[in-house]
Amino acid sequence: MIVPVTAVFAAITGLLLLVLSTHVVRYRLKYQKGMGVTDDRDFEAAVRAHANLVEYAPLGLIMLGLAELNGVPGYLVYWSGMALVVGRVLHAWGMISGRGGTHKARMAGIALTWLAILVTALLLFWNVFQIYS
Repeated sequence: MIVPVTAVFAAITGLLLLVLSTHVVRYRLKYQKGMGVTDDRDFEAAVRAHANLVEYAPLGLIMLGLAELNGVPGYLVYWSGMALVVGRVLHAWGMISGRGGTHKARMAGIALTWLAILVTALLLFWNVFQIYS
């Protein structure tokens, strides 16, 4: 059984993770700081943008993969995945551009990510109910 829709979103998320990781490593090299952050607000924002992706993306991708494997219609998995990935990109961009403060892209990214997780959770419940009722 293959999950091509989830695979594409996982690949994109992996590339985003590498971009954010590189951003953090630049600060770590600049400040010679192997762990933690300095008082540089941009460094802290870069670390949190990276960490936030790591906190949300795995669950979202697992849920997408389960939905796709369980037979949720592909277009629904696609749109949930699109919301998840766009949400994560917007959040990271807003976090870094806003230097950790309030930023419209960050807020939109949070909303899209939460919406993607909520919709995918509902799709999983709906799918299981359809199969076992």
